[in-house]
Amino acid sequence: MSRSPLLPIFLIVLVDVLGLTMMMPLLPFYAQHLGATPIQVGLLISVYAFFQLLAGPPLGNLSDRYGRKPVLLFSQIGTFLGFLLLGFANSLWMAFASRIVDGITAGNLTVAQAYIADVTKPSERTKSFAVIGIAFGIGFLIGPAATGVIAQRYGEQTAVFTAAGLSLTSIFATLLLLPSNPPKPGPEEPLAGTPLFAGTPKKLSVFDWGGYLQYFKRPQLAPLFWQFLVFSISFAIFTGGFGLFSERRFTWEGKPFGTREVGLVLTYAGILGIFIQGGIGKIMKLLSEKTLLVIGFMGEAVGFAILAMSTTITMLGVACTVVALSGLLRPIISSMISKRAAPQEQGVVIGLTQSLTSISQIIGPITAGVLIQNNMLYSWGFLAAAIASAGLAFLAWDETS
Repeated sequence: MSRSPLLPIFLIVLVDVLGLTMMMPLLPFYAQHLGATPIQVGLLISVYAFFQLLAGPPLGNLSDRYGRKPVLLFSQIGTFLGFLLLGFANSLWMAFASRIVDGITAGNLTVAQAYIADVTKPSERTKSFAVIGIAFGIGFLIGPAATGVIAQRYGEQTAVFTAAGLSLTSIFATLLLLPSNPPKPGPEEPLAGTPLFAGTPKKLSVFDWGGYLQYFKRPQLAPLFWQFLVFSISFAIFTGGFGLFSERRFTWEGKPFGTREVGLVLTYAGILGIFIQGGIGKIMKLLSEKTLLVIGFMGEAVGFAILAMSTTITMLGVACTVVALSGLLRPIISSMISKRAAPQEQGVVIGLTQSLTSISQIIGPITAGVLIQNNMLYSWGFLAAAIASAGLAFLAWDETS
């Protein structure tokens, strides 16, 4: 067993993320070749998120009750089967079916975050949650570029099957590397401002939104969940529409952007993400969490506004560089939520953040598809910027931070 309990989960998440990031530059064009309109492309992304929304909280609860490893394996098998079905798709309905299968079992990130909370002390969680951010950064570095190369040389279908192969590798990594009973962190005094809870946590059903609403009523948690939601919606509008936006706005060697070009841009974003996520521990020694959240939300809002106005490759590069500052948001907000919730609630609150992500990925891609299909490219970027700006208001509301 490795000395660090985070190493196995990092490797597992990394392989999962590689498969995910391979799909990001490919799926819009793959769907278009099956006859999809921009709105249908948005729906294809959203249908995955809709079923993930239904499945996320129950999977979080199941991982609390039966352990992280079996639920993670179930989720990974679903992802593998979904990729296989997508690879064999010869019609649009098969593509939708593949995303539904993947969405129903989509609990990988939820369970991984719960595992990290299990094995780390509250004071170390921001740095530890950055493990997922680093995995995403490396995934963005390798996955989109690999898709561009594979799709150009061997075809889009081969790229999908490559993602399926990575998913299968992740299943074996979980079986062989992840301990069934992860080590527990040592005792630690409660952090200043960290609430103490008692009693048995509620096991909420998927439709018990009244139960989840209680977390939005807690003064110490509500601002964080709203910050997480606006960050997720604005980013989902970006990711849900970036491929088709780029196809309509930019050219390379006289041709509109395609899978290769979009993949290279996302690769650049991955490089920036590695630097930001990898250095978050050192940055936090210099700046407070609240200051970093201000920087993150401002970077996201300004970057999307620049992107909306971009007409050249240079402007696109500047926009992506500024947007990369938003990489500070997810690990810091997730860590703060985890520290303010009781230990026995970790699976539930992390499941709730995944549900908020799913809501965002339902709203964002459909919104992006409608705007892009109607050639409202400026509105697409400025809307994402406006929503990101709301994060600053919710940050000001948070009296605890």
